Amino acid sequence: MNILFIGMGYVGTTMGVVLAKSGHNVTGLDIDQDKIATLNKGELYFHEPNLQKMLLNSHQNKNLYFTSEPKEAIENNDIVFITVGTPSLENGKADLTYVKSAAKMIGKYINSPKTIVVKSTVPIGTTEQIKQWINQESQSRFDINMVMNPEFLREGTAVQDALHPDRIVIGSEDRKSLEILDRVYQSWSCPILKTTPKAAEMIKYASNAFLATKISFINEVAKLCDTLDINVQDVSKGMGLDNRIGPAFLQAGLGYGGSCFPKDVKELLRTANSYRASLHILKEVEMINHIQYQYFLEKVKNNFVSLKGKKVTIFGLSFKPHTDDTRDSVSFSIMNELVKEKADIVVHDPVVSLSTNWLDKGIKQYSDPYDAVKSTDIILICTNWPVYQELDWRRIRKIVSDCYIFDGRNMLEASEMKKLNFHYEGIGYS
Repeated sequence: MNILFIGMGYVGTTMGVVLAKSGHNVTGLDIDQDKIATLNKGELYFHEPNLQKMLLNSHQNKNLYFTSEPKEAIENNDIVFITVGTPSLENGKADLTYVKSAAKMIGKYINSPKTIVVKSTVPIGTTEQIKQWINQESQSRFDINMVMNPEFLREGTAVQDALHPDRIVIGSEDRKSLEILDRVYQSWSCPILKTTPKAAEMIKYASNAFLATKISFINEVAKLCDTLDINVQDVSKGMGLDNRIGPAFLQAGLGYGGSCFPKDVKELLRTANSYRASLHILKEVEMINHIQYQYFLEKVKNNFVSLKGKKVTIFGLSFKPHTDDTRDSVSFSIMNELVKEKADIVVHDPVVSLSTNWLDKGIKQYSDPYDAVKSTDIILICTNWPVYQELDWRRIRKIVSDCYIFDGRNMLEASEMKKLNFHYEGIGYS
């Protein structure tokens, strides 16, 4: 099938490559010409494991093409996926500027009946609104079949998630659209839920809100475990063995970040408030996550009279491992506080480079983690990159001061760190 993706961000690029791999002819459209030029050379402009090789293979098979010219792209494809970003506005509402622009672009160049598939995360009722925006821009009236098909990709494991999803959700009021999407996903063997567009929109928000709730819940339990001298990892494991609960998203740490959970929780809360339906639990979830890094920093401050002049090494800048995404990464909130404390800050991350704004504040970045910890007083682990678990900590002990390790991801063995005479603290785990 001939498929167009509008928006070559993280979701659009990943799904475009995966659908090309399954045999479809895929065109990727984006107004960012630099982005398109990079992709047309067979190069990713973001970090995502295993996607680079698949991108090159699709180029070689010549069934994946990227362009910045909307007219030909829209005219030549009968199925159009909208995969543009929907970031949060200051009031928590999803910004639909890019979605509306994509809809108007479709309306301007539509030349035949189209199936429009919304994969962007959008507020309840937006799928129908997109159809109206298309019609408002169109000079002719062609049949437009709308589908809401939410994505459930996790950064760092997006290829695996796209190839082997837990489920595919298709929301449409039109039987023909459902049949077309069946053909798009005919190579997949997972459960496919067919429902209304509004229900599909809600499924995406409710799913992410529930996962965010699990994270905030275990972080609250971890605080109590700290007080009662209980290992929260044992608690998480015991809970996760219950099939009704499951182990996923029960790792205590510094909270959630990234491009999805923070903005989706905000939008669902805003939607509920607009209908005067309070989501009390979700309000607490957001508040707990917002202050979790402060709890972590208090652990640090409680061990020192002052952090002024202390050398602090931060391990990890991305919001999670295996991605270069720093959106709502707790590392930057921590750096802001350490700047106020006048600490001497050094950072390391395997793939993320600090912007000049941060470097101008006197923060240093090293490409070698061992260089980053030389003579340091404090090590803060903020992202659970595997490289930090694999470090030679005995070697590190020889090149640091009387060092404290504060493990915001509970990734190191406390007993091993203490044998090496580190002062070690995790979250609900010491």
